[in-house]
Amino acid sequence: MASEPAHVIRLGLIKCCIFFRSTRSGDRFNVTVTRLFKNGDAWSESHYFGRDDLLLASKVMDLAHSWIFAQCRSAASQADRKELREP
Repeated sequence: MASEPAHVIRLGLIKCCIFFRSTRSGDRFNVTVTRLFKNGDAWSESHYFGRDDLLLASKVMDLAHSWIFAQCRSAASQADRKELREP
């Protein structure tokens, strides 16, 4: 994705990037999950996971879900407060 992530969660070599998107049907969050590895001297990313990566991948997705949920709850709370202030 071309834009910068709204939030990044990393545990070991597993990384989850959370992106915010405004669409015609409303605001959305999308995530990508990758495994980092070193290719010579350069770091690269893969979308393939081995057996030992699966629990960390699950954990970063769980943390991403919690972060997105908190952002949505915060946005809803701010909208409610704004409604109360405006006649």
